[in-house]
Amino acid sequence: MPYVGAMGLGIGEVLDLRVGRLDLMSRTPTLRVAETIGEADGHLFTKGPKAAARRRVLPLPAQLAEMLAAHLARRGLTAADPDELVFVAPKGGPIRRTHFRSRVWAPACRRAGLEGLGFHDLRRSAATVLVVSGTSIRDAQDILGHADGRMLLSVYAQSTEEGKRAAIDRLGAFFMDGPASDLAVSARS
Repeated sequence: MPYVGAMGLGIGEVLDLRVGRLDLMSRTPTLRVAETIGEADGHLFTKGPKAAARRRVLPLPAQLAEMLAAHLARRGLTAADPDELVFVAPKGGPIRRTHFRSRVWAPACRRAGLEGLGFHDLRRSAATVLVVSGTSIRDAQDILGHADGRMLLSVYAQSTEEGKRAAIDRLGAFFMDGPASDLAVSARS
């Protein structure tokens, strides 16, 4: 499940993912985000995403498509089960966020030495990786389902030492070795 979250999905989007939202057989496998699971007063409910931009179709990396196909096969699910949840609680049915967090997520994070990491941190990490890797702000915004790119930049994408170093190296190359150095040489002549 965390692998799906690493694509920038929110926990509610992952927990309410249905078999019919996956297209694993096409040349370019996809995952369609169409709803999210919520909880109020102890009752679970499915709702549409809070913003139209959160409804999106995401291409899936081949490795993740293979993992999801194997997961569905283990559960005995096929395209003939479009309304079935991809991830279910141990006794079946929807997974409650609080149970997942306390029984699965927190212990896994402790074992990995990442105590305190929240599932939502996967979304922040996805945003950061998208920006640092050179993905356009518009594409990153669409992948994460943000209506406004400012949300991506101000809340989700984090500054990294590697990103700052690469940016400074590009500036140095531009001003010391590139077109700007030619301007400086001609200005001194």
